[in-house]
Amino acid sequence: MSTDELDAIIVGAGFGGMGAAIQLKRCGYERIAILDREDDLGGTWYVNHYPGLAVDIPSTTYCYWFEPNPGWSRLHAPGAELKAYADHVADKYDLRRLMRFDTTVDGARWDEDAERWRVTLAGGETMSARFLITATGYLSQPRIPDIPGVSGFEGTLVHTAQWDDDYRADGRRVGIIGTGVTAVQLIPELAATATALTVYQRTPIWVVPKVDFPIPGAVRRAFARHPAFQRLLRWVTDAFSEVGISTAVVNYRWTRPVNRVAARVSKLHLFASVRDKRLRAQLTPSYEFGCKRTTFNNDYYRTFTRPHVRLETAGIDRIEADGIVTTDGRKTRVDTLVLATGFDLWEANFPAIEVVGRDGRNLGKWWRENKFQTYDGVAIPSFPNFLNLASPYAFTGASYFTMMECQMRHMDRLFGELRRRGGATFEVTEEASARYFERMSKRLGNMVYFRGNCAASRSYHFRGDATIVRPSSRGRALRESSRFPLGDYSFR
Repeated sequence: MSTDELDAIIVGAGFGGMGAAIQLKRCGYERIAILDREDDLGGTWYVNHYPGLAVDIPSTTYCYWFEPNPGWSRLHAPGAELKAYADHVADKYDLRRLMRFDTTVDGARWDEDAERWRVTLAGGETMSARFLITATGYLSQPRIPDIPGVSGFEGTLVHTAQWDDDYRADGRRVGIIGTGVTAVQLIPELAATATALTVYQRTPIWVVPKVDFPIPGAVRRAFARHPAFQRLLRWVTDAFSEVGISTAVVNYRWTRPVNRVAARVSKLHLFASVRDKRLRAQLTPSYEFGCKRTTFNNDYYRTFTRPHVRLETAGIDRIEADGIVTTDGRKTRVDTLVLATGFDLWEANFPAIEVVGRDGRNLGKWWRENKFQTYDGVAIPSFPNFLNLASPYAFTGASYFTMMECQMRHMDRLFGELRRRGGATFEVTEEASARYFERMSKRLGNMVYFRGNCAASRSYHFRGDATIVRPSSRGRALRESSRFPLGDYSFR
């Protein structure tokens, strides 16, 4: 098929891109190309495969609502099972034939005369389609710390998003930079075999006990035979997840006591795991619970009590060929340097590629000059036939799949109306976008990010006066995605 015949180009073959493709096919569009820079599908669950990787919310909630997986081995499934689930979805919904791997998208520009998107690939090739959907996820651009000497380290250097499965920490002196969610999962695994492990912490993280257990085979078989049982369990885990984000984050103005209780639970967990008072103080955050993503782990705190594990809280001055030098002049020699430094979300991912819309409007430049904003978490004025899935104000309900459910409902209503009218293009109006942004902005004052003490958190969830989290309940987000006024879009 000629690329000039494509209905849609989707950038990203993770769960977001696959969900968008499934919805487009339901709406009657079959000529779709899904482009991904990696050599396989799955997005973050393909790229990330470090030891200890697991989903940090119940697996029953972390899947498409229309495609439950009865085979999860645990309440919090390991990463390999998420990749297997992605493969299953791609096969069942016949998506692999639409995918093109090892394909890096440099940018996209709207062609007003042809009413099509012109997409430029690395190497100079161009493609075109009526619709463009970017589904690059929030965590797709690894952050390499700007530390003098990092490129000159002569030992094994690895970022957690580029893990070498052949690497073994046995007998190694390991240094790991970062104590975010990824590090919380990885550090106990490294400590199990490394001769020495030094953890370089800039910002401590709240950790609460993890309720996790194997799902018996009989239960899994019952889920497969009677899907209603699993849907009932999902209703429970969805509600639990919604209560967590609704109280700790979205409605902090009224539910601050809940955050205090959660922080107390984390402190009790720390006290039960670490008896050294000085070490407990170093591991205790100075910001409020909820400012960063909630972290569940039963082994993280205990790991620091092991004799060969050391927590380093002095800042890093530089990295030398064989070790790390802190700001107080001390040097620790290491054989392996692990960068658990997360992802560059706001600078490198909003947007992940250059997107130029009507009248030359550059999305990245416009966002930075007019504040980060999207209509219902997907649409931007002056960008016809374009949806950006991982956007400001898009994430809702504690699960990426809840966000996708909202966006698929939005697509169903939007593309359904476009086909009903026989239209060629859709575009959210400036007025509708401004009204939506004003409504979101008014609710920000209720959130923990802007009302609580989050200054020291260094959270990727927010920047300035913008957030990736939608300041509303899951139920309201779902209703709005299904019932938004069609008059908020112009159809041509």
